[in-house]
Amino acid sequence: MALTGKNIVIAVCGSIAAYKIAVLIRLLVKAGAHIKVIMSEEATAFITPLTLSTLSKNPVLVDYYQENTGEWNNHVEIALNADYILIAPATANTIAKMAAGLCDNLLMAVYLSAKCPVFFAPAMDLDMWKHPSTQSNVDRLRSYGNMMIPPEKGELASGLIGEGRLAEPDEIMDFLAHYSDAELPLYGKKALVSAGPTHEAIDPVRFIGNHSSGKMGYAIAKQLKELGADVTLVSGPSALQPPAQVELVRVTSAAEMLQACEEYFDRSSIIVMSAAVADYTPAEVATQKIKKKEAEFSISLKKTTDILATLGAKKRADQLLIGFALETNNELENAKDKLIRKNLDFIVLNSMQDKGAGFATDTNKVTIINREGNINEFTLKSKDDVAKDICSIIVQQHSSH
Repeated sequence: MALTGKNIVIAVCGSIAAYKIAVLIRLLVKAGAHIKVIMSEEATAFITPLTLSTLSKNPVLVDYYQENTGEWNNHVEIALNADYILIAPATANTIAKMAAGLCDNLLMAVYLSAKCPVFFAPAMDLDMWKHPSTQSNVDRLRSYGNMMIPPEKGELASGLIGEGRLAEPDEIMDFLAHYSDAELPLYGKKALVSAGPTHEAIDPVRFIGNHSSGKMGYAIAKQLKELGADVTLVSGPSALQPPAQVELVRVTSAAEMLQACEEYFDRSSIIVMSAAVADYTPAEVATQKIKKKEAEFSISLKKTTDILATLGAKKRADQLLIGFALETNNELENAKDKLIRKNLDFIVLNSMQDKGAGFATDTNKVTIINREGNINEFTLKSKDDVAKDICSIIVQQHSSH
């Protein structure tokens, strides 16, 4: 997810809505974010620092220094180490302090030291929220570049019904995630990835296939998603679980894979064809299981449609098309020829001669060649790391346009 690895400071103010922050912290930690909590003294009356410390796995800070040790809580360092600062619930009092630049507690000192994006999620009673002074302060905060996570309408602690409720934890989480997505290098790009083998039916129970597990393609789809792309994964038969938030289209045969790839091709700006598609398929498929009778048995085969060449023939200038080549001899020459013939931008070469590379392994060793003939050779790595190398080249290519 986009929030994985993000350092998020949550500043909790004195509001009954502070109880929601416990749930929010759990969601953020589960998403892989690193959470540090700062509380105003008033906030500790509504939820204990021990609760939020346990959930965030970090000490909760309230004062400028630790009373028992005298250790200084460096507000500048806290702010500089944060990727995001979230003030939630943001009370009318704290919003007023932020707007005026007052600094009477650790929370405000961290806010005034911030150089990262700052989000604030208001929570207060209806009349306090609607008061002109509050609205003026909110407008001023937004003019400073702070981003508001809007309060919701509903029943308030006073019994009134209206706007002022703190946004729900999952909505705050989504707000942060969407902002984080927009910072990713491939945000808004649509990507198409093919993976796995194809199975070409001989009869209702037998097929022609290969040993591809789909691990390489699934790793690429996962990495593209983590870089912000909107990913469609067209997968042949595979036992792998699809990456989170990736659209999975399952197919069986080469013909089905061609149809699915053509359907998504035009809308995609990044196309990575890593599937091991069968070159031949039975000319006729038996409707009943073929019985074992003769000592020898032959099947008439016909060529499948070349998916990569088909896509390459209609590739637009704004599309990046990457193919794979698994070779056993004359590797570089064959890969370069395939790159030109099929109108690719890059080709990823696997050699069956390399130990630890190829089908159904957790590792791979690749050489990446571009249209200009530049060659990048990589050492044996996990397929996840190979996917990162491939996607790094994709990001470089997009940033150069």
